[in-house]
Amino acid sequence: MVHPSLRWPRRAVAAGLLLSGALMAGGAQAAKSDGCAGGGFTVLGRSGQQDTTVEASQLGGSTFTVLGRYVQFEVDKATLGVLNYTLTGAPNPEDITGGMPTPVFASKLPDHRGSTLTGPLFLVIDEQELVLMREGAGLTMKVQAKDCAQGGLFQMEVERADESATVFTHTLAGNGGSLTAFYFDNPNFRNREGDVLPYKDTTVTVTPRINFANDASPRFVGRDSPQVAERLDNPACTNVFPRWPGLSPGNRTVQHCGGVSKWSVASGGRMGMVFGEDAVEVAPPATVCLQQCQAQNRVRGQAVVLGFPFPVPQNDRLKPRFPAVP
Repeated sequence: MVHPSLRWPRRAVAAGLLLSGALMAGGAQAAKSDGCAGGGFTVLGRSGQQDTTVEASQLGGSTFTVLGRYVQFEVDKATLGVLNYTLTGAPNPEDITGGMPTPVFASKLPDHRGSTLTGPLFLVIDEQELVLMREGAGLTMKVQAKDCAQGGLFQMEVERADESATVFTHTLAGNGGSLTAFYFDNPNFRNREGDVLPYKDTTVTVTPRINFANDASPRFVGRDSPQVAERLDNPACTNVFPRWPGLSPGNRTVQHCGGVSKWSVASGGRMGMVFGEDAVEVAPPATVCLQQCQAQNRVRGQAVVLGFPFPVPQNDRLKPRFPAVP
C-alpha cells in the first residue's frame, strides 16, 4: 500500500509539500525570491496555474520535457528519473552561471528493480513551483522543482510498498570543456573541520562537505542534499585528504567518484539538489522525516557561508571521474 503522505495532494497541499521538501532536504533554505522572478514551468504543453491529471496515453514517447525560465530537464516517464538537468543562464541578479546555459546533471536515475510507473501523471504548476507524481504497482515517485536561479531547486522522492530502499545514481554533466561539472571535497570546510560556528540561536560544528562545481563560473556551486538517504561508498574512487591540524591524527578517506554518486534512499526518503550560497553554508543536516513533513529546517540567511575556491584546485577534485569498468 502506498503511504498516504504520497497520495495525490490537491493544489494547496502539493504546494506546501514542495516548499517543505525543498527546504528540508539537507537543511537548505528555499530559493531566494529575487532569484525566481518571472519563473514558471511548461510541461506537456501546459503552463500557468495547473492542477491536473495527464493520462498515460497522453504522455507520448519515453520522455517529456520540463521547460522553465531558469531550469530545464527531461523526465523518463516510466521511472520519473531525470535527464539533462540544465541551468539556462537566463538574466537574474542571483544568477550563478555567468549567463551561460550550464549543464548540471546528465541523469538522476532511480533503480526501481524492474518495476515501472504505469498510472496517470499528476501535475501541479503553482507560480515557480512544480510537482510531478506517478504510481505503479507498489511504487510511487514524486519529482518537485522550482524555477529559480539558485537555492533549493529540486528533489526526488520514492515510496515502495515493500518499504525497501531505492538506489539513486547521480551522473554529472560532462562535455570535456570548462562547463564539465565535477565533485570536489571542499577545502573551505575541510580546513575548518571541528570549528563551532553560530547558527540561528545556537551553534553548529563544521563537518567535511562534498560539492560540485565547474571551471566556467566562479559562482556555480551545488551539492546533493539527502533526507533519510545515505551515500554509498565506491572503493574504486578512493581519495585521501589530510586532516586539519588539531584534529585526530591521520588522513580522511573519501570513497566518492568525480562524476557520479550513488545513494541508498529509504522508502519515503528523498534526494534534493541545492545551488549557490545555500550549498556552501554551515547548517545541520535535515531532520529524519518520512511522512507529513513540515518546513522545519529553514535557514533564512542565519548560517555562516564558507564558500569554495575557484578554480577548484586539482588536489581537491574527487578522482577518478568514473570507476574503471572491469
